[in-house]
Amino acid sequence: MTTSVSFLSAAIWIPILAGLFILAFGNDRNAAVVRTVSLIGSLGGFLATIPLYTRFDASSADMQFVEKMPWIDRFGVDYHLGVDGISVWFVLLTAFITVVVVVAGWKVIEERIAGYMAAFLILSGLMVGVFSALDGLLFYVFFEATLIPMYVIIGIWGGPNRVYAAFKFFLYTLLGSLLTLVAIIFLYLKAGSFSILEWHQVPLSMSEQMAIFFAFLLAFAVKVPMWPVHTWLPDAHVEAPTGGSVVLAAIMLKLGAYGFLRLSLPIVPDASQAMSGFMITLSLIAVVYIGLVALVQTDMKKLVAYSSIAHMGFVTLGFFMFEQLGMQGGIVQMISHGFISGAMFLCIGVLYDRMHSRRIADYGGVVNTMPKFAALFMLFTMANAGLPATSGFVGEFMVILGAVKFNFWIAAIASTTLIFGAAYSLWMYKRVVFGEIANDEVRALKDVDAREFWMLAVLAAAVLAMGLWPKPFTDVSEASVRALLDHVAISKIAE
Repeated sequence: MTTSVSFLSAAIWIPILAGLFILAFGNDRNAAVVRTVSLIGSLGGFLATIPLYTRFDASSADMQFVEKMPWIDRFGVDYHLGVDGISVWFVLLTAFITVVVVVAGWKVIEERIAGYMAAFLILSGLMVGVFSALDGLLFYVFFEATLIPMYVIIGIWGGPNRVYAAFKFFLYTLLGSLLTLVAIIFLYLKAGSFSILEWHQVPLSMSEQMAIFFAFLLAFAVKVPMWPVHTWLPDAHVEAPTGGSVVLAAIMLKLGAYGFLRLSLPIVPDASQAMSGFMITLSLIAVVYIGLVALVQTDMKKLVAYSSIAHMGFVTLGFFMFEQLGMQGGIVQMISHGFISGAMFLCIGVLYDRMHSRRIADYGGVVNTMPKFAALFMLFTMANAGLPATSGFVGEFMVILGAVKFNFWIAAIASTTLIFGAAYSLWMYKRVVFGEIANDEVRALKDVDAREFWMLAVLAAAVLAMGLWPKPFTDVSEASVRALLDHVAISKIAE
């Protein structure tokens, strides 16, 4: 489906152009203008994504809202965009979270405001580009370019060890992606094109498929992140400002998981199936081991960071069982995790803005001074633990159901996340929120203001809506997931 209205380009370039405008003309002296332009740019990008859902044909597995024009003629590189049922929700999620992050930083950031807002707007456009790129080189450019604004966000507005965390984040993710460029060039030489959809049809020998699989795996596993290449994430979360942690958890982790769906599984299906046991094992280690690691954390941000790794282990588990329910469950889990993890980091940010501490031991009895905040934080904590009627339950339940059909013991091990998730989530909430007022700093806390309340309330509505009525999310992805599984089932080994 080709459309004359460039909704995808608008979703990419409206926030990027707004960010560049702010960089060129904004400064701390005209902070009000900077904030207003940032909000307009983020809202403009979000509004451009709404027709992608309202006009989306859920019965079709084809790419929709396709845009294509020559970019680098000499090498046949095109500016080629499009979305299917797998990617469309991630475009909407990216634009939505960007609006939330701009609102979250409205009063908190008081220095270098223009640079802060511009970095998030530019990052938003680049991430939408990753989810909608149908040209391999364009995908790679967007995928790598996302590192720059996030590196700047952590390195400038982060905590005391921000430089270390920023370098670790940048080096891990950049080094992991270098082999991906080699694989992209190899596929271009084999197919004579950079079109990702044409790469899906290229027959490759098993040795070629295995080499390409591991080239993609290194980049995408670091980005997810999967165990054991996950160690950069807790450091990045702890040092990043609240907005950086929100985007990192809600969107950037999804880029790696999306790469598996768009590149690894359809391009090298035989290698993907051959390595499924290895991938499932890594996923289960993330679910169980990282869940146990989260239990012993004393820093709220680190606890939620490790929680994110465990939840993303559920995503890759769902993908590599090659089962309809499991794969759709993985996609639903990605969207749900975007809402929940973003909300959890925003809640921690609300507390940090008041007390400048993330240590669980420094709190206690917050419900006595911040009852509205405590109620919202309770909802997100329960969702993080997978409570039924919240979005956190839907994806996990679908993946476990798919796992039961695939292998009962894998399902049994995976289901331990419901125990560990409840344990570390509720333990943190109990220590921070319940009980007597722990100290004078907690006694002096003020409840959420109108901006903070509505920022969290919108996310709460999303968590409840998805938990109570997941049909729009599952319906949109169903045809595309079925087509992907049918494609993977057909061997692409070259004779």
